[in-house]
Amino acid sequence: MKVLVVGGGGREHALAWKIAADSSKPRVYCAPGNAGTLAVAENIAISAEDIAAIVSWVRASKPDLVVVGPEAPLCAGLADRLTAEGVRVFGPTAAAARLEGSKVFSKEVMQAAGVPTAEARIFSDAVSAKAYVKSRGAPIVVKADGLAAGKGVAVCKTVEEAENAIEDAMTRGVFGDAGRRVVVEDCLQGDEASILALVDG
Repeated sequence: MKVLVVGGGGREHALAWKIAADSSKPRVYCAPGNAGTLAVAENIAISAEDIAAIVSWVRASKPDLVVVGPEAPLCAGLADRLTAEGVRVFGPTAAAARLEGSKVFSKEVMQAAGVPTAEARIFSDAVSAKAYVKSRGAPIVVKADGLAAGKGVAVCKTVEEAENAIEDAMTRGVFGDAGRRVVVEDCLQGDEASILALVDG
């Protein structure tokens, strides 16, 4: 069995390590992988965001399963492209990945569906966002709407920190287009968990 893990971070290292330890002894490849994945897989010099190159490699190498770790290629439709090629993929479609790719969309879906979530407001201008922060107080959380390589969320202990986070995202453009809109939400305390599941069929 051949498995391709797409990505090059710690998450993908953990995935590759666990897959390689399976009793079926699969052959594991990582694109692009990292120094750690070399111990359990064969690294391939393909960027996780180079969808065309990944699809080309998959056509040639015919892995039995592709596991996609990073959000960016998922939001760009990598799982959709691979599924269209008849490949089994662990990773959401672009439509489903939008829940991660847009904090605004995710919040709107949760609110519409009655999913318990932190009280929040969505802003497209910094002045209104900062006024809301002042009225709400701290601690408070500022989230850039789009993907920001894991850097777009600021848990702010003070109003000043929150105002700076808003300035970074919306005025200074630290996150590019990802920061054009922000979600400002109450800070919740507690444990956090990520749950991944493969639904066959």
